[in-house]
Amino acid sequence: MVDTHAHLSVCEPGDADLVAAAREAGVRRILTIGLEEQSNRAAIGTAERHEEVLASVGRHPNSAAGFDAGAVTDLAALAADPRVRAIGETGLDFYRDGAPRKDQRRAFAAQIDLAGESDLPLVIHVRDREGSSEAVDEVFETLDAHAEGVAVILHCFSATDRVGEAIERDWHCSFAGNLTYPKAERLRAAAAEVPDRLLLVETDSPFLAPQPVRGRPNQPANVVATATALADVRGVSLEQLERTIEENARRLLEW
Repeated sequence: MVDTHAHLSVCEPGDADLVAAAREAGVRRILTIGLEEQSNRAAIGTAERHEEVLASVGRHPNSAAGFDAGAVTDLAALAADPRVRAIGETGLDFYRDGAPRKDQRRAFAAQIDLAGESDLPLVIHVRDREGSSEAVDEVFETLDAHAEGVAVILHCFSATDRVGEAIERDWHCSFAGNLTYPKAERLRAAAAEVPDRLLLVETDSPFLAPQPVRGRPNQPANVVATATALADVRGVSLEQLERTIEENARRLLEW
C-alpha cells in the first residue's frame, strides 16, 4: 500500500518512527507534502533520509499571504530536486480564509504554471464553507482554463456533486480517512464512481484519522484502514485495490 498525501513535518512522533510504523503496516511509499517554505524543505529532507518517502512542494492556500515572484523562484528551485514528485498542495480555501483570496489565487495560478513547466502532477486543496460551492466552482474553472496537460490530483476528495466532471477531465481523486466516517455516505457513493485508473488513497496525516482511530493524530500506517473501507465501497478485495492504487501512484509519481 502507499500513502499519497501526508504532512510528516507536522506529525508526531518523528519521521523515523512514522516511516517504521508505516513499513510494519505494509505501506511501502509515502508522499510528504510541503505547505510553505519551511515545510517544503523539511519534506525534501525527509525524502533524502528515507527511501520510502518522496516529496511535494508548494504553498497551501492558507499559507499564501504575501505570495510573490520570490516565492515562485523558490518553488521552482525546489521542484528541480529529484526527490520532488509533485507540486502543491495548492488551490483555494474559502472555509478558513487563512490568507487573502487574491493571494490564494496568485499562488494557485503560479503553481499551475510551475507544474506544467516541471512536468509534475499538481496536488489540489479545495474547501468551502458549509452550503457553498464557491471554492470548488472556481477551482474547476481555473483548472479548465489554465491546467491543460497537467496531471491533477484532487486531494482529500470532497467535490461529491462534481465527481462526474472530475472523471471526464481525467483528474485523479484521492480519498482520506473521512471516507470511513459514519455520515460520509455521499463521499462513499462518489468513491464508488471513480474509475480504477483515477483512484488514489491517502491519510492527510496528522489530520482526518480513519474511524478505528478517530480522535487521535493520524499517521501513514493508517492508510490501510482507509484503503480497507475503500475496497469495501468498491466491492473488491484489499489486495486488488492495493494493486490498483500502487500502479496509479507509480505511473503518476514515478515511484
